[in-house]
Amino acid sequence: MSERRNLPIGIQTFEKIRTGNYVYVDKTQFVEKLARYKCPYFLSRPRRFGKSLFLSTLKSYYEGRKDLFDGLSISKTETQWKKYPVFYLDFNVGDFTDEENFRKSLGIKLDQYEKIYGVRNPNATSPADRFSSLLQQAHEQTGLQAVILVDEYDKPLLNAVGNEELVDTFRKILKSFYGIIKGEDAHIQFAFITGVTRFDKVSIFSDLNNLRDISLSEDFSAICGISQAELEANFVPEIELMAEKNEITKEECIAELKKNYDGYHFSKDTKTDIYNPFSLLNAFADLDFGSYWFSTGTPTFLTKMIRNSDFDYKSLEDDIEIGSRTLENYRLTATDPLPMLYQTGYITIKAYDKDFRAFTLGLPNEEVKFGLYENLIPLYASSFLKKHR
Repeated sequence: MSERRNLPIGIQTFEKIRTGNYVYVDKTQFVEKLARYKCPYFLSRPRRFGKSLFLSTLKSYYEGRKDLFDGLSISKTETQWKKYPVFYLDFNVGDFTDEENFRKSLGIKLDQYEKIYGVRNPNATSPADRFSSLLQQAHEQTGLQAVILVDEYDKPLLNAVGNEELVDTFRKILKSFYGIIKGEDAHIQFAFITGVTRFDKVSIFSDLNNLRDISLSEDFSAICGISQAELEANFVPEIELMAEKNEITKEECIAELKKNYDGYHFSKDTKTDIYNPFSLLNAFADLDFGSYWFSTGTPTFLTKMIRNSDFDYKSLEDDIEIGSRTLENYRLTATDPLPMLYQTGYITIKAYDKDFRAFTLGLPNEEVKFGLYENLIPLYASSFLKKHR
């Protein structure tokens, strides 16, 4: 067998991938497309689909790290590599058990930037006021508008699912905090916000009427994950090794990978299939068509929703039709778990009927199909037994 290459499994930092000689699928054409406009963007994608890596790529770009982009798509067109003040807020990390700890966690994220841009304004006490003051100071000190990158904006809300009072408290804090993005527009160059869910987007970002949601945009359907073309262009050595190890042809290997890890669609255009990158990379590392995505566990908030739902899991075996408004404007208080199952990656878009403005949803691939029975169905059974004791 030929020498194995470094695969970025679990690595979500663009700089580490580029300096550590890891395989990188070039997504910088999307960075260039986004950077043309100054409106804030919102993107929803399932866990383990590369949101954090893309956000890290944006961070390096806006920090002017030209050296990291050598040989990539954007290096052919970008001529100005300015070092903007970048505010990277990662909500994967923090204590969201109650209001006090949430405010402390948010404060810690702001502390690091107050050390960079000066002493905190004594009149700025709330997280929103502190953030506002920071954006103004950063602009004044650097002469450049700030860049705001938010990873997993909805993590605090998802952790609080089942506690309506706490969810409402977190929502109010975040609504005020993110409202700064519009209020301080004169000090902001670019903003990009990611999360698993879209269900609370409207209420939290209601003041951001210039927020562009690209979650279902055809232009950005391949912004995360790996397309068929990207697979065959970037992973030839891995495909050949995997085919050799499993004693099959290269073509048979690609077909098996497609059956197990492909099939995701994130727009009305279902021609472009997207592979789950986490599963694909792990399969290449093991040279085996295993089940990887479910090993990270079913999200707690989804577990709670399923246990409180009368949804018939057997319907997932067949394609299900759902109105576009239900899918696009989902609410945290909704009882139908179908849109949440889509947003978390358990089902995906199979087709779109423009006449009836309806999506057809279904299971994306074999990995999810069999993993579903092993991981989600026991939750339904547990819920059923509790309700009928």
